[in-house]
Amino acid sequence: MTAAFSTLSLPPAQQANLEALGYTAMTPVQAESLPHLLAGSDVIAQAKTGSGKTAAFGIALLNKLNQRLFATQALVLCPTRELADQVTKELRRLARFEDNIKIVTLCGGMPLGPQIGALEHGAHVVVGTPGRVLKHLQKESLLLDKLNTLVLDEADRMLDMGFHDSIVDVVNFVPAKRQTLLFSATYSDEIRKLSRSFQKNPVEVTVESVHAESQIEQHFFEIERGQRAQAVMALLNHYLYQAAEPESAVLFCNTKIECDQIANTLREHGFHALALHGDLEQRERDQVLVQFSNRSCPLLVATDVAARGLDIKDLAAVINVELTHDPEVHIHRIGRTGRAGQTGLALSLCTAGEVHRANAIEDYQQQKLQWSALPQTPPPAAMPLPKMVTINISGGRKDKLRPGDILGALTGDAGFAGSQIGKIAIFDMQSFVAVDYAIAKDAVKKLQGGKIKGRTFKVRPLDC
Repeated sequence: MTAAFSTLSLPPAQQANLEALGYTAMTPVQAESLPHLLAGSDVIAQAKTGSGKTAAFGIALLNKLNQRLFATQALVLCPTRELADQVTKELRRLARFEDNIKIVTLCGGMPLGPQIGALEHGAHVVVGTPGRVLKHLQKESLLLDKLNTLVLDEADRMLDMGFHDSIVDVVNFVPAKRQTLLFSATYSDEIRKLSRSFQKNPVEVTVESVHAESQIEQHFFEIERGQRAQAVMALLNHYLYQAAEPESAVLFCNTKIECDQIANTLREHGFHALALHGDLEQRERDQVLVQFSNRSCPLLVATDVAARGLDIKDLAAVINVELTHDPEVHIHRIGRTGRAGQTGLALSLCTAGEVHRANAIEDYQQQKLQWSALPQTPPPAAMPLPKMVTINISGGRKDKLRPGDILGALTGDAGFAGSQIGKIAIFDMQSFVAVDYAIAKDAVKKLQGGKIKGRTFKVRPLDC
């Protein structure tokens, strides 16, 4: 039986907050690592995506914070802005037990000015990507002389993305006396070398990296070359598009070109799909991720690097349009479904020339692959529509817009019910609100003809 969080030596207020957040039984990585983390030991931990590692290091670093000291005491390095945003949100939830804990995110693709302004007022915790954190250190807008905890999250992906030198440079600004926590999906030679460079006698924590069959149902389908797009649509028609509302899925491709081709083909056939890859500008990435996370676009066609850190609740399925070369990457791909005790579906296409990749996955999982015939289910008579539509508003944080302002504009004079409004996301220069598909056109018209916080903004629906 998994240990309870109540068995940890944490302040009563922190325990109460964990209970309020629904944290009762620890996940394996939390149970294995937290005693060592709280004891102040360096830790190198291997865990699959969605294993609860963010809460593990978050509980530990927050437990050590001196709230009265307005200096950066913990730094979390992440490979992508999406993961950094996700980590920041989780840390803020975990920090609710204490007033005025300030957490700042520093990522590339965003203007330096507002970040410098945020740091001038002091930050207890900084979460960011290596390149942008290093830039602030070099400009002396970020000081780490009071740092006591350094976290390298998804260290393997940071190395894959070429951040090794930036990480080394960042660590040169960090006090030698510190706790260093390294989380990685794999224990490659490069990761072990990184650990030897930065850590002192680390405790090694490993949890099961292969998903239980009862948690994720996997099917492999052998197809002909050139049949991928048709095969993807056959899988969608059979597994995800028989209901009144399409369920969400991530479709993994190995290249940006394949991503765009598959997404374009799906849209041509009436599916609502968007592509996510490294060629998109940050503004475009923000829009795509918002539309997918708020259920206004059910299908996301992505490369591995672009989807790193993506955390979507209740993801029905993962479809491997192309098999990855690395069996461990396959495990991470399919680990985005079947989270938090739910069941998930992983569907993988394989040409004759890729069978060796399937065999490598079988060996790594130590489980026989389940091969199935490609389903021949006809498409639905009418293509089901997404539940929500995303509306883009041309104002954001710099205009002092808050979620309540947008919600009030829609539920006040516009007269819509709160239950018809979905997620609201505020960025520096733009905002997004999801509304029920049935009211989308009317909501756009009323927002265009009305005001938000006493001001008029450009308003438009986003296509998918």
